[in-house]
Amino acid sequence: MSGKRVSPQKLVPVSEQMQAWTSALAAELQDWPQITLKSFFGFTALYRDKNMFGLLPRTRSIFTGNAIAFRLEKSSRQTQAFLKKDPRISAFDKDKARWYTFQLSSDADLHDALDYLAQAFEASGMNKKK
Repeated sequence: MSGKRVSPQKLVPVSEQMQAWTSALAAELQDWPQITLKSFFGFTALYRDKNMFGLLPRTRSIFTGNAIAFRLEKSSRQTQAFLKKDPRISAFDKDKARWYTFQLSSDADLHDALDYLAQAFEASGMNKKK
């Protein structure tokens, strides 16, 4: 997170490499229980029940060409500290730092991307909308 917040910018097309990473992540995620993947304005939105917890770029980028997004509405101080130490993480949301982007730069980043998405998935189960 590096203490930086990003503001919305024009969404640009994603690279072929990012499309491959997104496909790999989506293939892994669709096997998880209680997950629904939906098309969402050039992205694949990740839902647990009615709670969106992540976004994977399909045709449009999330601020930068090689980033995914995940939501952690409530997180512990330990999690917040961990996010701040990871230079691949940025936060966005005007009122609260609830959404984060994770910048991928190599195939090795897919494991960490899945870890962050797993945290967001778990957190989304705690915030069920009625």
